[in-house]
Amino acid sequence: MAVNHPRQFLLELYQSALAAVSASGRLPPFLPAPPDKGRTLVIGAGKGAAAMAQAVERNWQGPLSGLVVTRYGHGAPCERIEVVEAAHPVPDEAGHRAAQRMLDMVQGLGEDDLVLCLISGGGSALLALPAEGISLQQKQALNKALLHSGATIAEMNCVRKHLSAIKGGRLALACGKARVVTLLISDVPGDDPRIIASGPTLPDASTSAEALAILQKYRIEIPANVQRHLSSAASETPKPGDARFEGHSHHVIAKAQDALEAAAATARAAGITSYILSDGIEGEARDIGLMHAALARQIVARSQPFARPCVLLSGGETTVTVRGNGRGGRNVEFLLSLAIALEGAPGVYALACDTDGIDGSEDNAGALYQPDTLARAEARGLRPRALLDNNDGYGFFSALNDLIVSGPTRTNVNDFRAILIL
Repeated sequence: MAVNHPRQFLLELYQSALAAVSASGRLPPFLPAPPDKGRTLVIGAGKGAAAMAQAVERNWQGPLSGLVVTRYGHGAPCERIEVVEAAHPVPDEAGHRAAQRMLDMVQGLGEDDLVLCLISGGGSALLALPAEGISLQQKQALNKALLHSGATIAEMNCVRKHLSAIKGGRLALACGKARVVTLLISDVPGDDPRIIASGPTLPDASTSAEALAILQKYRIEIPANVQRHLSSAASETPKPGDARFEGHSHHVIAKAQDALEAAAATARAAGITSYILSDGIEGEARDIGLMHAALARQIVARSQPFARPCVLLSGGETTVTVRGNGRGGRNVEFLLSLAIALEGAPGVYALACDTDGIDGSEDNAGALYQPDTLARAEARGLRPRALLDNNDGYGFFSALNDLIVSGPTRTNVNDFRAILIL
């Protein structure tokens, strides 16, 4: 079946992926029963936290109150749960104050009380409460260094846990004897709930020694007080098997695979065979672009391993080691690398977006590629390889009017890539 409007088709795949992982659709079936006697307190953090809080309010039978923190612009109207907006990906004072307030709110709860914790990607930066003796400014500097280093999300969150007074299970311990139910939207490859937003309510198997090794691996210099903290017992997180977590539960309510399967179903409905390559691809964005381009060229030239027409879908979280000073997130970096490698191969169209609507820290979700992308770039005097070397995928696709600006989606299952081959 022919696709008459490839760009629109790819955008429809992206929209169907987003709809499949929305809090309003995914959260209600996972809500626990209200407590018989105690109170219900809602807490949470992440780019989807406000939408999750809104879904709780609309489906909860009984009284509740609480506080969630989300990224600036990602709020949603709630009546009983306070929504605070703060900075991401580098934390700010608003997130710091919200984290302290949250920790204070859960003090004094009893065994009859229920804490409903709503966690989604982005919560690590938004829930910023440094361990004693470490300043917010030091956490900000470390966060920036990790973001530029090419470290994976699991590596970054390992470091964050061991420098925090609230992450790595510490928030759950602060809830005392209350029952804690955590609902999570996963933005991490593998969907390990202990990594999502640095697992504030879940026991942590990582160690302070591993956090130090990660900082050394990426040659990130740390102040003497941070070194002392990570070398002390105070930095260690509560571990799996800790009796204080008994009676708690958690559920991953939405993940990348859900988004990919929804997009695959939309493609099939249009008569296009779809192939999900992986929901957990990691690595340098430009290298992943080369790999996808090689596969697309093999399909175009030899109908291997798949016959045309088809669409290749993938998710996960790529990384960018920042060496230039251009604008751009990992999805436009992936797409620019893909474009250069494809060299205008006929019949290949692609979309790469972040499902939270923000590619890195820019205002776009991602961008679109089509067979004439390089020709149009040449006509405008753009130098694709130089722009890639400068980490300026945003500048490249902005000049071509091929950026996708969706605005905040209020969910987050990380990267979404679709390559249509006709």
